Amino acid sequence: MIRSPYGVLLFLLFLSPFQAASGQATRPAPAKFRHERLIIPGGPGSNRLVLDATALSGSTSAWQFSRQTTGSDREPMIIASGGMTDFRIYDGVHREVPYLMILPPAPEPKWINGRLSPLAVTKKTSGFQIDLGRPMLVDRVRFDGLPAPFVKRCILEASHDAHEWMRLSGDATVFNLPAEKLESSEIEFLPAEYRYLKITWDDSASARISMPRSAPVRLVSAGALPPRLQVSLQFERRGSEPGASRYRIRLPGPRLPITEIQLSAGGGNILREARITEARLSGNEMVPAVLGTATLRREVRGTLAAAEMSIAVTPPQEAQVDLVIEDGNNPPLDLTGVTAVFAYLPWIYFESADQKPLTARFGYPDLKEPRYDLEAARQSAAKAKTVAARWQDETGAQAEAEAPSNDALPLTGSSIDLGGFRYARSILSGKPGLNSLPLDAAVLAHSRISDLRIAGTDGKQIPYLIEKADEPLSLELPPLEKTQAPRSRAYATGNGPDARSYYRLRLPYPDLPSARLVLTTSTRVFQRRISLHVEKSARAERRDDWMDSIADATWSHTDPETAAPALALRIAPLKTNEVLVVVEEGDNSPLAITSAKLLLPAHRLRFFRGGGDSLKLYYGRNDLDPPRYDLAILAPRLVAAAADDAQLGPETGSSPANAQPISVKLFWGILIAAVVVLLLLISRLLKKAEVT
Repeated sequence: MIRSPYGVLLFLLFLSPFQAASGQATRPAPAKFRHERLIIPGGPGSNRLVLDATALSGSTSAWQFSRQTTGSDREPMIIASGGMTDFRIYDGVHREVPYLMILPPAPEPKWINGRLSPLAVTKKTSGFQIDLGRPMLVDRVRFDGLPAPFVKRCILEASHDAHEWMRLSGDATVFNLPAEKLESSEIEFLPAEYRYLKITWDDSASARISMPRSAPVRLVSAGALPPRLQVSLQFERRGSEPGASRYRIRLPGPRLPITEIQLSAGGGNILREARITEARLSGNEMVPAVLGTATLRREVRGTLAAAEMSIAVTPPQEAQVDLVIEDGNNPPLDLTGVTAVFAYLPWIYFESADQKPLTARFGYPDLKEPRYDLEAARQSAAKAKTVAARWQDETGAQAEAEAPSNDALPLTGSSIDLGGFRYARSILSGKPGLNSLPLDAAVLAHSRISDLRIAGTDGKQIPYLIEKADEPLSLELPPLEKTQAPRSRAYATGNGPDARSYYRLRLPYPDLPSARLVLTTSTRVFQRRISLHVEKSARAERRDDWMDSIADATWSHTDPETAAPALALRIAPLKTNEVLVVVEEGDNSPLAITSAKLLLPAHRLRFFRGGGDSLKLYYGRNDLDPPRYDLAILAPRLVAAAADDAQLGPETGSSPANAQPISVKLFWGILIAAVVVLLLLISRLLKKAEVT
């Protein structure tokens, strides 16, 4: 009887070729895998394969997360498990190769202290050396007891004999700034066996510091955690309101075990709030949900910088997220890089009999986790000495989320009477499959959003999913038109000159939703009071026309070297498309307002388009409730999937109800005339009655 776990492992090593030739031969490779990659074993016997972003993004299974403390380490570790259930390995004749997903250990990390000795001091350098007594497998060094505050750059080197040195880090920075709440006193490096470590401080840009109280080194063999997977991400700047920067970040794929987003930026000191959001299903629509928030901090001292530029996030479900940075009165942040940091991931253990390439297949929906006899040797496999296997292909490509096939979706809904809609617009440029249709200002002005319907020529509805974007819809407005002061008493100036400038601002439509009006100026040094007004007609309690104030703010800038920030004024929904802008100039020359734009809430529709369909968007009805489509069940998959951009054609009326509403004055004139005519008729009837 074999009792030792190592004996079980050796027995399974001996048995695995026979298993592959017998039992595995009856288990054919599934035909529905979406992804395939080659694995190159590192040698015969036990192999260790590390998961990368390409493998993670191609899998269709979900991950579970657990948080575990790690003793003296400052941050708890987040371990991802339960994912990659659709992962399979096959040999050259399509026989399934058993494997195990081995979770990283989480015991108490062991740190050891070596003997410290100072280095010879030069004009620009100082430092110390650590002697561990014998070569040990280590991956991190920590500095305890350095007098704060400090920011120091250093070179970290390692050696077996203190004669030949290998540079582990040529530009590491450690810091401890209690007032700014910034601290980083550890340097991580790739695991390897070393006896000596040498730290050389760069004293050319900062004052010398004394020896640390201790400099413990972390042992890998004692349960030290492996480095986490990090992947550089693509990002693009998006439209935003003044005082904020928005970026769209593309992830390698949906449902990834990402727990942190790290940012890098140019410039100097930084102190700004940031948040990461993604679209999540709420009712029957997708709305932005916050995944994480953080305060970005960086303090620059000469050529050195202490920074904390990471945002801890809930693992995203989609293939893209949005980054919002509150710039305040600062210029937009010079974002130079974005990196995704993954949770601690399992690694793949498998056996190679002949060191020939193997094939990994994954991306099989609803495929259950495999069960192999190799599971009996899990404990031994986790401790076994392994060689590193590798992926043969490049891993830099970004994976797109796959949309559900049209065959599995309800492409049409119930029929609807199209005669009651006031507006109808053709949907242009769309291709068969998943489409994304942004809504413009005309739709926002003439619909309630809930009355939107997409339909074909047969009157059958096309189910859609509405998504509220976090970024605004930016609408450039015509230049402001200089005008005269209104005749309202509020603008009377007596005998003195009028110290105000008046501009007429024309909006594209009345009845637009709540928005922000953004004004820009080329003037550098100024202080003005800006107000917005809307002309109102005479009413019973007011004999004359009057002006209603809808917004006001003080706009100022005091730095002649930089451009003035834009002014944003929030305005409520208006029944007019004309606004009066009043600038209180005082005794100054008129403020040069160079541009105006409107920031509206942004929405887009996602829907599936069949081949050759002629579709239109209908809206402008007050008797419709929001639609309810089964498509909402697939909302997360639709938002994460790549969609073809569609566009709206010109706005046209679909029924006589599209006639423009009459003005208030005309309405009352017609009503008074009707009353007068009715009174005359009644008077004639009364006279005839008296005669008879």
